[in-house]
Amino acid sequence: MRMIKQAGSRELEIRKSRFVCTLARAADEAEAVAFLARHRRAHHDATHNCTAYVVGEHGEIAKSSDDGEPAGTAGIPMLEVLTRRGLTGTVAVVTRYFGGVKLGAGGLVRAYAQAVADTVDAVGVVELRPVVTVTVGVDHALAGRFLGDLHGRGVQPGDVRYGEGVEADVAVPVTDLDDFEAWAAQVTAGRASLRRGAPGYIEVPLSP
Repeated sequence: MRMIKQAGSRELEIRKSRFVCTLARAADEAEAVAFLARHRRAHHDATHNCTAYVVGEHGEIAKSSDDGEPAGTAGIPMLEVLTRRGLTGTVAVVTRYFGGVKLGAGGLVRAYAQAVADTVDAVGVVELRPVVTVTVGVDHALAGRFLGDLHGRGVQPGDVRYGEGVEADVAVPVTDLDDFEAWAAQVTAGRASLRRGAPGYIEVPLSP
């Protein structure tokens, strides 16, 4: 599961027409639709505001609109870029300001696809990897050593709380849960308490 790293915009000029692509994250279809509505209102003076979005845990909802461009020359090429990159939770709108020179169907397909692809490259992509937060509890005498060993594994706890004892929240990849819990028990000589929390995701940046 992948999504854009952050929202952003990028402009492309082809034969005097300006194509401004804006990307944003969307948790669900309602959020994607609301974003597009706001964007259209803000750019109502544009010739076209063509759109595409993919949402859902597995990208199961995917829609696009040509917004007055010849059928199949804008929304679908935009959507194909998102799906080809394996993105979900992502909404794209390309705002076109016509420059007076017609590009033809092939030219439009290339322009809209390139606008989205260039913007995805500019904002970056992250992979969402499933994790479970494991809360590890130790007494104060063990805390320093345990946290040091944790850092030695290259793991940064999400939160550390000090009270009667010390609790550290650790996001553990689902596939590594059993190994992590066995390791935690070993380095604390079985004196750690381990509690699994709700599943979630961590974002891992991908190289361009």
